[in-house]
Amino acid sequence: MLAEFGPFFTLAADPRAAATADLYRNSGGVLDALVDRHAARLRTTERRVAASILYQEFAARLWSPVLGCLALGRPPPDLRVRRLRWRADPFGLAVSSHGTRAATPAVLVDEHLRPMATALHDCTRVAVSLLWGNAASALVGTVTVLRLHGRPFDAGLVRDLLDVPPLRGAGTLLDGDPPAFRRRSCCLYYRLPSGGLCSDCCFTSAPSLRWRARSDGGADR
Repeated sequence: MLAEFGPFFTLAADPRAAATADLYRNSGGVLDALVDRHAARLRTTERRVAASILYQEFAARLWSPVLGCLALGRPPPDLRVRRLRWRADPFGLAVSSHGTRAATPAVLVDEHLRPMATALHDCTRVAVSLLWGNAASALVGTVTVLRLHGRPFDAGLVRDLLDVPPLRGAGTLLDGDPPAFRRRSCCLYYRLPSGGLCSDCCFTSAPSLRWRARSDGGADR
């Protein structure tokens, strides 16, 4: 039933796929190559922009099967780092085998989202705070997809997930039915040739393309 929600919600069992731990270590430059592949697909020369969009997709592919299972009343898949795999072209996630432990927010954050954010910052200098905004946005976006498929998600649980450090402070979940999300950073999508502002962006109008982040990355909003 997860497949009815979309391709991000399913995980194939593929022990031959590469270990995600290799991405986090950038072993043999595999993460650099993946960022460059995304940059070419997105038609941008800015590697930090490609890294941001890659991370947003990565986070969505992590949240989707977990939240999808919760919406169906099923235990989430086992996504410990030793089991999670990735495929390069097209980019996607898989697992090495059927696991025995249900994924928890701590596993997703500590074993995957945090090391991937650090690795992308190291190879492209994209701001880590921006990437946590992407992770929070992907979480809320996943819940939105589930609602569109008639699977309402407890807003209290969403708030609890957004309160898990370091997602805490990445944005604000506004009251409403469904609740809207306003992030405190920008994913840089507007810098792509066909890009614009996302519905949850901190900006109300796109900054000038001449604008650049401060050298410390603090202006990457």
